[in-house]
Amino acid sequence: MMPDRSFAARRLLAVLALAATPVVAPAPAAAQTARLHAAGSLRAALDEVAREFERREQVRIEAVYGASGLLRDRIAKGEAAEVFASANMAHPASLAAAGKAMPPLPFTRNVLCALTRSEVGAQPGNLLERMLDPTVRLGTSTPKADPSGDYAFELFARAEALRPGARQALEAKALKLTGGPDSPPPPDRSVYGDLVARKQADIFLTYCTNALLARRDFPELVSVAIPPELAVGALYGLTVMRGAPEPAWRFAWFILSDDGQAILTRHGFGSPR
Repeated sequence: MMPDRSFAARRLLAVLALAATPVVAPAPAAAQTARLHAAGSLRAALDEVAREFERREQVRIEAVYGASGLLRDRIAKGEAAEVFASANMAHPASLAAAGKAMPPLPFTRNVLCALTRSEVGAQPGNLLERMLDPTVRLGTSTPKADPSGDYAFELFARAEALRPGARQALEAKALKLTGGPDSPPPPDRSVYGDLVARKQADIFLTYCTNALLARRDFPELVSVAIPPELAVGALYGLTVMRGAPEPAWRFAWFILSDDGQAILTRHGFGSPR
């Protein structure tokens, strides 16, 4: 396989940017911290990445998880942040355009799945029909606030090419149950699994990594693959805030390292290349 030169070039540019960035003198080793703001879908994976990084270095990771769009808004309004791992490229790019962050690098991928119950009868071959069924409650996250919702609505746009009128019908019936500024806080277990198990949604469009975690909490649930003609991929972006201290840069590069990427892969994420 030929190497991805564009990806390698972006990594080289980021290295040069790091080299040119003034580094604040590190605090004593025991006091070093790095602040991480990250998409909620990354919680399990980046918690493990953080534990491994902390094991190797005298740096404590302070993590805040949530919908990427809401985190972006908080950072833009001045909330202290150092590393931002978003479920899309647009949100960190907007912070870079505003002069608050370095240009983002893609660091992992995800795809959408349909989380459902067996009695709903959804399968890859009939998923569109089941989603369009007026009796089926279709759950998504909140567009603009949470990229997962944006990707779900992108799937609805793809459905229009297969069945005229599908986009409008799906957008009208979609229940935006998570990821919004007024969404209830998640329970101690998977919020997506909880919503589907309690029949607040019959089909919930979420990341396949979220569906995997939901089925660990609710083994009776089913994860249905999105058929290729409807499939939507998610490219995640990583940036470091301008003026961030040196430990934050080290943590960002650990996420991008082979060891960091291996942990993401174990959690079901894909290569950014």
